[in-house]
Amino acid sequence: MKKRLVDIAHARSGDKGDTANVGLIAKHAKYYPLLVKHVTAARVARHFKGMITGKVERFELPNLRALNFLLHGALDGGGTLSLKTDAQGKVFSTAMLRLVLDVPDSDAKALGLPSAPA
Repeated sequence: MKKRLVDIAHARSGDKGDTANVGLIAKHAKYYPLLVKHVTAARVARHFKGMITGKVERFELPNLRALNFLLHGALDGGGTLSLKTDAQGKVFSTAMLRLVLDVPDSDAKALGLPSAPA
């Protein structure tokens, strides 16, 4: 099943120099293992292909039901150097929540996940 990240998680983002920092927080504790399994650094890198020039790092924060991603090379030098409209990387959280996951039907039904609109 296709599942929208926005239906199962919240996100916040900001800047750390030339790196965008995106925090992804499960809306419910039962969704956190799904995020860990499906929202990998490689998947996020594919999602942001063309928007970032560096690697993607992922850090797990199970006590917060969260994942933290560092998107290196995302801000054209950072807030004080970049001519990008969003030099502080605030929109990366919204862009992250647009990611659609392919979740096995059995997992989606067991967790009671909402269906993604067609």
